[in-house]
Amino acid sequence: MRPTGKLHLGHYHGVLKNWVQLQHEYDCFFFVADWHALTTEYENTAIIANNVWEMVIDWLAAGVNPGSAKIFIQSRVPEHAELHLLLGMMAPLGWLERVPTYKDQQERLKEKDLATYGFLGYPLLQSADILIYKAGLVPVGEDQVAHVELTREVARRFNHLYGREPGFEDKAAAAVKKMGKKNAKLYDELRKKFQEKGDDEALQTARALLEAQQNITLSDKERLFGYLEGGGRIILPEPQPLLTQASKMPGLDGQKMSKSYGNTIALREDPAEVEKKLRTMPTDPARVRRTDPGDPDKCPVWQLHQVYSTDDVKAWVQEGCRSAGIGCLECKQPVIDQVIREQAPMRERAEEFVNNPNLVRKVVNEGTEQAREVARKTLEEVRQSMGLEYR
Repeated sequence: MRPTGKLHLGHYHGVLKNWVQLQHEYDCFFFVADWHALTTEYENTAIIANNVWEMVIDWLAAGVNPGSAKIFIQSRVPEHAELHLLLGMMAPLGWLERVPTYKDQQERLKEKDLATYGFLGYPLLQSADILIYKAGLVPVGEDQVAHVELTREVARRFNHLYGREPGFEDKAAAAVKKMGKKNAKLYDELRKKFQEKGDDEALQTARALLEAQQNITLSDKERLFGYLEGGGRIILPEPQPLLTQASKMPGLDGQKMSKSYGNTIALREDPAEVEKKLRTMPTDPARVRRTDPGDPDKCPVWQLHQVYSTDDVKAWVQEGCRSAGIGCLECKQPVIDQVIREQAPMRERAEEFVNNPNLVRKVVNEGTEQAREVARKTLEEVRQSMGLEYR
């Protein structure tokens, strides 16, 4: 996530709730993309450092747990930059120019000079961010799927160029034997079915067979993945997008919650300020007087009820609004109560880190070391495959 400062409830419902769940299901890497922030904010870097720490506190407040996931800052892991440089040597320029967001962003942010090398290359830096950890899944919204697809193409091209190690076929055949007679025979049969008949089911079965192998090294396993598909050794596995639902969190004016619209509620905003913002929200313009009936479908408050309220409360709102049985302030109160209730544990968790900044830095330092350990291994393998290991 780019460090844009304090997060709001749109970030929580669109991203952070998902991260909190994923950290218990996968080995997760969550990092502050401070280098990515430079692609559009290179003229205004004074705000980045403070934004980084505020955002990390918001992550921790939302329930992202450093004991379950690795939390770090992108620029503290220089391996990202080295892999980006190496990938840049073999990534065709046309691949970057055709990324959908490249021209879209330039059009949308006309006030900024984005005709820079960094802005053109940021999707490739994203690819390095993903590939340095050999990520299997990348949680993204639909608008980011094209970036994951570019990463897959980059990995495919890299493996094609550098995966053909000397004696690859002999090493692969030797690795098959290490699987044991029964598994080796099954692997050979599945490989033949896929390569001769294009049997996708055989391919999936063979991949599952390899994943389950405990008696072969990681290098041999990656070698056999490449051998299976008729290629070389897979050095950088191709990631898959893990689609996340678009945030349905509306802002105070009924539009999508966004800082650019000025319609947000911060993740850990003061309860009095939250109440003030919600009480002054616009409602159905047809309800001029308390006795005028209204239409919830034309009221921004109803959108918040759809996020926060039970079926019983929603039925009460529909009936009370349309019959003028309840006023707008009465209608808003259940939403006010639920938002403040949702934020309470976040404010409580955040307090410990706000009062002790060294604790936040400790979390980041530990996460950075864990991330670098993984990144170094990948980079060592990448250098070796490109002939850049000088021994």
